[in-house]
Amino acid sequence: MTLSDTQTETDFNKNFYYSCNQCPRKCSINRAEKAGYCGCKNELTVASAGLHFGEEPVITVFGGSGTIFFSGCTLRCAFCQNYQISQQGMGRTVGQDEFVKICLKLQDSGAENINLVTGSHNIPLIALYLEKAKTAGLKIPVAWNSSAYENTESLELLKGLVDIYLPDFKTLNPMMSKELFKAQDYPSVAKKAVRWMMENTPLKIISVKENGEVKEKMLGGTIIRHLFLPGRLGDTELALSWLKNHADGRACISLMSQYTPVPFECEKSELENRNASLKAFQNRLVNREEDFQLKGLIEKYEFEYLFYQDLSDDTSWLPDFNRTQPFSNALAKPVWHWTKGFLG
Repeated sequence: MTLSDTQTETDFNKNFYYSCNQCPRKCSINRAEKAGYCGCKNELTVASAGLHFGEEPVITVFGGSGTIFFSGCTLRCAFCQNYQISQQGMGRTVGQDEFVKICLKLQDSGAENINLVTGSHNIPLIALYLEKAKTAGLKIPVAWNSSAYENTESLELLKGLVDIYLPDFKTLNPMMSKELFKAQDYPSVAKKAVRWMMENTPLKIISVKENGEVKEKMLGGTIIRHLFLPGRLGDTELALSWLKNHADGRACISLMSQYTPVPFECEKSELENRNASLKAFQNRLVNREEDFQLKGLIEKYEFEYLFYQDLSDDTSWLPDFNRTQPFSNALAKPVWHWTKGFLG
């Protein structure tokens, strides 16, 4: 039995959107009439879709990850690189038929998977559309790329539809999450969500060959991402310690060191609020000493499967969703954009 088999449009909205409690915010807003805390109504809003080559190697493999960037978000991260779409509402409404076409276009373009970025506030609708996409011929794995600020009750709707989970594991410090995300309960929520993801997606990584080159490809499982915030080594050690105890051998760990200050374009009051929150850590690039310390933590914990990025001062990868190519040409190949639809 599927969502589409059991729900009329009215029943669907009544069950999930008339008094929305899909995410941990539980704002109870009637999203059929106005936007919830996430910034979205009972529609799917998309900003960009394309082949992305900047994800972990087992996700990008040869063809790249078929990313679909949704507008809106359950968090308010002060440093969000995708703030244009997550917090400023950039993007446009996409119906079921167009969503299915986007998925199939990415598949036809050689995508290794469909990578759904920041859809936590619209899980029921995305699950419904994914059912239609699979019926229409979507065969490649589906990845769920999120902040981990999600209710497990909502995640249950993704069973059988999502093969790979890519949750952030931002912090276990509730004071940091209160200051930076406006979500003091983030640590407890994220731990529960990550546990659910690992329990429901056993690791499945195979070797694939193309033109004589062999790479590993993830077909199922969880990659848990932690972004080191400059000057907060203790918070990263706390997160890695928890992951060692609860996730090692059950999931891949991705320790990221590419924190980059974002040149925000926003109203003065919004910028002042951001800057006040960003005082919680050192809003700058990671330095060589910190890179050395992070590598020391990697050696200390000896994770079975861990990704780590080389230190870089390149900031050209920061996205701008005003452009049909939001990323650098080396990182991505756009397929669809909210201002023009399908490209090329």
